[in-house]
Amino acid sequence: MKYIQNQIYIICAFCLLVSCTALGQRFNTHEVKQGETLESIAKAYGVSPASILQYNKEIRPGQPLRANTILVVPGEKVAQKPTTSVSGLNKSIMQDSTLGRTPIGFTTHRVKKKETIFGITQEYGITEDELKKYNKSLYASPLQKKMELRIPKYKVQPAQGAGLNPDDYEKYVVAPKETRWSIANKYGITIDSMLVLNPGLSKTNNYLSEGYELLLPKIAGSTVDNQQTQLFISYTVPPKMNFYRLEQEFNVKADEIVRLNPEITERGGLKEGMVIRIPEKKLDPGEINTDNYIFYEVKPKQNEFRLTRKFGMTWAELIQLNPDLKDGLKAGMVLKLPKDKVGDFEVRNSLVLDKMNLLDSINIDVRPKIMFLLPFRLDKLNLTDKEVVVKTIESRNSLKYSLGLYSGALVALDSLKSLGVSIDVKTFDNQLDLMRTKQILQSENLGGYNAIFGPLDIPSLKETAVQAAKYNVPVVAPVPAKSEISLNNVFFSYTEEPVLRKHMLDYVEKAHSDETILVIADENSKLEREAIIARFPNAKVVVVKEEEKNIGINRDKLQTLLSDQVTNWVFVESKNFKLISSVVSILNSFHNTAFDPLEGEHKVQVRMFTTDMNPAFENDVISNTHLSNLHFTYPSVYREVADNSFVKRYRKRFGDDPDRYAIRGFDLMYDLLLKLAYKNDLIDVSRFIGETEYNGNKFDYERKDVSGYYNQASYIMMIEDLRIKELE
Repeated sequence: MKYIQNQIYIICAFCLLVSCTALGQRFNTHEVKQGETLESIAKAYGVSPASILQYNKEIRPGQPLRANTILVVPGEKVAQKPTTSVSGLNKSIMQDSTLGRTPIGFTTHRVKKKETIFGITQEYGITEDELKKYNKSLYASPLQKKMELRIPKYKVQPAQGAGLNPDDYEKYVVAPKETRWSIANKYGITIDSMLVLNPGLSKTNNYLSEGYELLLPKIAGSTVDNQQTQLFISYTVPPKMNFYRLEQEFNVKADEIVRLNPEITERGGLKEGMVIRIPEKKLDPGEINTDNYIFYEVKPKQNEFRLTRKFGMTWAELIQLNPDLKDGLKAGMVLKLPKDKVGDFEVRNSLVLDKMNLLDSINIDVRPKIMFLLPFRLDKLNLTDKEVVVKTIESRNSLKYSLGLYSGALVALDSLKSLGVSIDVKTFDNQLDLMRTKQILQSENLGGYNAIFGPLDIPSLKETAVQAAKYNVPVVAPVPAKSEISLNNVFFSYTEEPVLRKHMLDYVEKAHSDETILVIADENSKLEREAIIARFPNAKVVVVKEEEKNIGINRDKLQTLLSDQVTNWVFVESKNFKLISSVVSILNSFHNTAFDPLEGEHKVQVRMFTTDMNPAFENDVISNTHLSNLHFTYPSVYREVADNSFVKRYRKRFGDDPDRYAIRGFDLMYDLLLKLAYKNDLIDVSRFIGETEYNGNKFDYERKDVSGYYNQASYIMMIEDLRIKELE
């Protein structure tokens, strides 16, 4: 009964949210000028004074309005704004200079039919933020025909190489296995400097192709042949320092230090506070590429202590690898580090990504706007008949998935709200229909959204991605989705099968010592079988023919392949639950038994694996007890959730425990909102934020050329003592 109430509650919440959005979606903001009254402002916007008072509780009827007060005004109409005064314009210019470039003037643009914000920004070479800054009505209202916009004009940025002394720069051709960071480190420049010198480089991804030609500053001294210069560093002797420690830290012999610093002999040895010269040992870096190094981009406010602790290296070791550090640590510097360096960080494509606590990085001034586009199929539901509603939910997977995802997402919205983050949400039922999806997208100003959650069906997902890409709006695919076309703004949150397979094989390969590897696979699992054999060439293989799948495998034949001397690791690869059930039963009968009763001390030990945890393994005919006995191990996109704060919050709101889809809905939306609350640009944030993990899911998005962003994270799970446990 609780489950039924839960689902109907969610549907009603959806209807209420849609209705509220439809009724109250348009507002304007108005800055009160000297001499204005409530009545004059209401007349200018075509609304009543009472409606303004309704949304501005701090204003009392009859109370004079103070100049510069910001009012929220309901309605579509935008009041005609007077020409900006010189002092006001100067103020805007000063404010803009703190954000980046400063306008050198303004022009006026009259909006034509079917024009969009994106098209206007492209026409004038400005950003959406710059357009809205000088046309504040766009924050609350959509673009309207005949609207007059103030367009800021900026000094034109020089093209690549323009205005530069050619003697100071050189062309550089990207070699194999080089990245932006390896080249930036080699030339001692920041990534931002590289982008300024090479405006053709993409700012939305880090891709750099082999053979690409870059304009870079010449390395100091690179034009002088065979120069040999001995460099020294000045070092202040700290308390309790001795020659042994100096040798260890700087790799310089004690007699060399004494020879370079005669005052040490004159003063009878090293003394605290003494400033001595130490020769700088140049390290031959070899080829600076991803084969030899990993790279790290220095963040603002980082210091020597944080870096040395982060990477487990002394400052002298960092300077030896990165000589530019002797001139000081600067944000944006690219450091190279030993390839085998490990620590509390993630390395992706040879770039070190910081593990960030997004909860500590929330900016409450950011107000994300999210669109939910899910198939609730309200057109098929009669909410007055509970029995019919329940049957419909149980018979339609798309509806079941949508309600689960949406209910979890609602709890995530509540959680972010309690942290002080304001979020604008609009929810639509696309009815699992492409035409309905197109109607919704055409009716909305997509440029005003920060992300779109859904839809679930592939045709609608493609259409949404294509339309949203015009405004650089990311689309989150909450369930498995495959597309034969490139959708470069889509975040595919469900980890793909090849990644899961690789993760499983990586785990087994790392743990494997002398165990016998056996593969039991049907003819349809050729891909999985070949992947296992590529990792374990000596594996024994049993291929089950098509006609044998419903019969099972020969028990006696299988017994000859198992060892009673070492543990047997058996991969079972099939989507046929009858075959899996047969294999599991036979393996369980062999496990922990002796082939030869007279030699009882040699018992067969079996552990079962799969690289493809598909629904066939969850069929009711397969014994969980047998799987537990065999310590069945598999890769998974999710893990089991304990009775934590999310579960309690969900239970309090919906009166039931969350299912797998509700947990996923919460984790996806919580991850999305935290990233947007950190920096209101999901695509940019994904460049430097690594793996994140929540209740039952984790996310680690990696861009694949122009195909989109793909989650690379997964779990390794094992059934033991009839419980599912996480191994990694």
